[in-house]
Amino acid sequence: MSALARRGDLLRLSSLFVRTLREDPADAEVASHKLLVRAGYIRRAAPGIYTWLPLGLRVLAKIEAVVREEMDAIGGQEVHFPALLPREPYEATGRWEEYGPNLFRLQDRKQADYLLAPTHEEMFTLLVKDLYSSYKDLPLTLYQIQTKYRDEARPRAGLIRGREFVMKDSYSFDATDGGLDEAYQRHRGAYERIFQRLGLEYVIVSAMSGAMGGSRSEEFLSPSPIGEDTFVRSAGGYAANVEAVVTPVPAALPYDDAPAAHVEDTPDTPTIESLVALANAKYPRPDREWTAADTLKNVVLAVTHPDGARELLVVGLPGDREVDLKRLEAALAPAEAEPASDADFAKHPELVKGYIGPRALGPQGAQVTQQDGSAVSAVRYVLDPRVVDGTRWITGADEAGKHVFDLVKGRDFEADGTIEAAEVHAGDEAPDGSGPLELARGIEMGHIFQLGRKYAQALGLQVLDVNGKQVTVTMGSYGIGVTRALAALAEANHDDRGLAWPAHVAPAHVHLVATGKGTEVFEAAEAIAQGLSANGVEVVYDDRPKVSPGVKFADAELLGVPLLLVVGRGLADGVVELRPRAGEARQVPVAEAVAEATAEVEALLA
Repeated sequence: MSALARRGDLLRLSSLFVRTLREDPADAEVASHKLLVRAGYIRRAAPGIYTWLPLGLRVLAKIEAVVREEMDAIGGQEVHFPALLPREPYEATGRWEEYGPNLFRLQDRKQADYLLAPTHEEMFTLLVKDLYSSYKDLPLTLYQIQTKYRDEARPRAGLIRGREFVMKDSYSFDATDGGLDEAYQRHRGAYERIFQRLGLEYVIVSAMSGAMGGSRSEEFLSPSPIGEDTFVRSAGGYAANVEAVVTPVPAALPYDDAPAAHVEDTPDTPTIESLVALANAKYPRPDREWTAADTLKNVVLAVTHPDGARELLVVGLPGDREVDLKRLEAALAPAEAEPASDADFAKHPELVKGYIGPRALGPQGAQVTQQDGSAVSAVRYVLDPRVVDGTRWITGADEAGKHVFDLVKGRDFEADGTIEAAEVHAGDEAPDGSGPLELARGIEMGHIFQLGRKYAQALGLQVLDVNGKQVTVTMGSYGIGVTRALAALAEANHDDRGLAWPAHVAPAHVHLVATGKGTEVFEAAEAIAQGLSANGVEVVYDDRPKVSPGVKFADAELLGVPLLLVVGRGLADGVVELRPRAGEARQVPVAEAVAEATAEVEALLA
């Protein structure tokens, strides 16, 4: 059956609401942002906020249609919630505070608190609670395609990280964990089909749940050098967002024969490299040279919790690694972290910049008494999992110009715990032993979660089970960034002349150009346009009478419609030119132009 099942839309450039630009917008950094603005698909309204123009909306609608078809195919039912929501449900789940500054908060004229929804777990949960009460009502999958809002501190890359965006979010409701597993797999399969149909390359990686909560979590990433997400993969099949990588923990080492810790003068060693060089020159090891991996770097960070409380956290890690703030924040979510400020250091004179060691930290350092009478570290100290008992280190001696050598974990110092915060290096061993890791970047297209009972419990969503007992419903949450998918498609399908849309999402199938001044050219082009439209082909027809061929061709390449059909000089010889957006042109008899172009469109859509 043909994919062209109805009369195709005919868009005339002489009246279409579009203006193309020859220069890149000043605020655009990535190709998709530059080209979507230049080609007249979107216009900037404010930082991270965009107006959608007719061509952009056509592409967006086609992406949404694919998403709807696949969601309906797994039994999803579409609903639509408001974007403006009351505070109370989000307060009940703790997310009014957990979202922190990323949440748009506002008050009505009666000073009641509202928010612009970043996501709708609470509202879906309450809706089902309102209408369903028995296991017989389940399983259930509801979804919506709706605008979301997040107050991004640094909106960037056009549609890829904005403050307002369109998202498909769906939620599964089951009475049993087995039902949740099945719902999760149905969504996983639907997502694969969606991205395959859209023509987007994707990688499925293990991920962190973050403020969403829940247990199992996976992301669908579109590999791209401009992606904000770093992910890893191994030849043996392991794949994970870098934030979800778990460090293989080495075995503890015996330290009975380790020399006693000793403090040495280490002047003028502001960097790990200078410290290692001095150590090898003045305090050489008998077995091998010291390396950066033998040093214990103690990085001081300030952690801000959702309630505004601020504390210092020191992360100890091998000196050949840096703290990855995204991995750190994933481990601390919903708290946020940043390097400690001078004011933070001023409150803790025991922390000597450049020479911080474990002596003043964690269990070894000062303790404070909490309200319940328990004692905790005044400065919390956590270690990279590689710092196991028996490992010995060069680290700060808490005195300017001095370091301590042969400080042994388990003998000389302890910590308050471990944390996954060190950067992941290419060549690190995969956690499952499937080989060395390689690093790549990607754009997050979708994220699926097994939420479990977090939201149902907080909001009291229960049903009667087969035995007549109340059970808490278990939930899954599944999101796709629809506007982000459009940007990722633009990012993956362009050249130096403009966009090059896949046929399934392009704003039209054929870009018809009439070049010349004679009426016969425009009459022939009009007949072809009407014929294509009657066959169900969507056409952008450049019927502008006083625009040069060069401008028309430049606009056609910028707009990125898959097939270009040119009616011009060849008309005198009874032919027109047909060529793919990025392919070789061929001459087609005028009488066969409609049939030939229709056949090519059908092949592209097959």
